Amino acid sequence: MNLLSAGFVYPTVPTIPLLQMRPEGLFCEAGGFYVDPWRPVDRAIVTHGHSDHARWGHRDYLCSPTSAPILRVRLGPDISIQTVDFNCPMKLNDVTVSLHPAGHILGSAQVRIERNGEVWVFSGDYKIEADQTTEAFEAVCCHTFITETTFGLPIYRWSPQNQIFADINAWWRANQAEGKASLLLGYSLGKAQRLLAGVDAEIGPIFIHGSVQRLNDCYRDAGIYLPETRLPAQQDKAFDFAGSLIVAPPSALGTSWIRKFGSLSSGFASGWMRVRGARRRRNVDRGFALSDHVDWPSLLAAVAATGAERVLTTHGFADATARYFRERGLDAQPLVTEFQDELQLEEEEPDGRIS
Repeated sequence: MNLLSAGFVYPTVPTIPLLQMRPEGLFCEAGGFYVDPWRPVDRAIVTHGHSDHARWGHRDYLCSPTSAPILRVRLGPDISIQTVDFNCPMKLNDVTVSLHPAGHILGSAQVRIERNGEVWVFSGDYKIEADQTTEAFEAVCCHTFITETTFGLPIYRWSPQNQIFADINAWWRANQAEGKASLLLGYSLGKAQRLLAGVDAEIGPIFIHGSVQRLNDCYRDAGIYLPETRLPAQQDKAFDFAGSLIVAPPSALGTSWIRKFGSLSSGFASGWMRVRGARRRRNVDRGFALSDHVDWPSLLAAVAATGAERVLTTHGFADATARYFRERGLDAQPLVTEFQDELQLEEEEPDGRIS
């Protein structure tokens, strides 16, 4: 986390609504563009490739260079994309726009918008704990900060990721000793690649769902190391999957696809596993509270680092988080959007395509 802005507070300036809610999504009238719109528009700045932020049907897309291949995989190879490097300001009509790393998944960006000294930052989805599969989060000074609140309650506090991966590896080894395969469930974009990069590939062979394969290629092409993986369909019918790790999206659980693996133990990697009873409701053997979103302490640290005097909260626990900030003197309000929380995304179709 780059807290270059820590302790800095912008001088108060007249309120300028740089982003306004329209039926299509958040619109910057002065710049002539939308940010992560949920209905087709002429020009969209897209923060990252998850399906609630990257929708099909826009005339032109603008994103970070490492997001572009992901958008083409998920939305089609012929979409019109312009890319801009992180921390490189560009003029769009009457505003200056720049993208800054959000640390959520590969290519994920925050959008900084400035006009006449007024600065807004739309964070998209973000996390401040660095990992080896995405660009590290950078705090950006602003007057108004739009933050996700997927896990915006004090009960959500993540353990260090090295501890979580040690638990995953121990579970895999224990299953291997019992002659079982290990089915590890995680969202096919971002979570699956983080799991693959973090596990100990020396334990045994790793197999992946087909929806993960296409996105792995985007990560490898960006220089992200992922261990060798195989597709189950490439093995003959007599192959014994005992001792293997299989990484798949949650939608694969309970389908005929997993029958080929024989005796197995299932694990689920999600921030929701932090809550007692979530593992039982998901019908899995183990839960690992690994999330690509900020937990409560990190959310508070990120907001403080911006120096923002106004905070708008979106999806998850938006009302509760806004109330917390109001009680501490900030101008804070929930912002109603169509962005989904992590659990909703985990339920979507594996290819992520919006029809």
